[in-house]
Amino acid sequence: MTYIDKARVAWGDDCPHWVIALADACDHASQKTVAERIGYSPAVVNTVLKGKYNAGMAAVEQAVRGALLAETVDCPVYGDLAGHRCLEYQRRKFAATNPTRVRLYRTCRTCVHNKIGR
Repeated sequence: MTYIDKARVAWGDDCPHWVIALADACDHASQKTVAERIGYSPAVVNTVLKGKYNAGMAAVEQAVRGALLAETVDCPVYGDLAGHRCLEYQRRKFAATNPTRVRLYRTCRTCVHNKIGR
């Protein structure tokens, strides 16, 4: 049974397109490889495919759409930015290493694309 088959069984007729894309990627590579690509653990990928992930599904969706479906967000700092890169910037801790990093940290906390928390 393929990951796509497993996802369709778990999610039923309402299986979102992005979950199918995640399952398809897992059919072509390992869950670990796909997890690294989207910035999550293999356990998260596994529970999403099973339809049992309950924490921050919107963030996982944005990561999958950015990394696997090439969807972008309109970043106030960078402009067109891949969704999974947006999440990476949201997760970074504050560091005054350069003005762009400071601006990103401050902007990400109030941005409409923030999925991690404020």
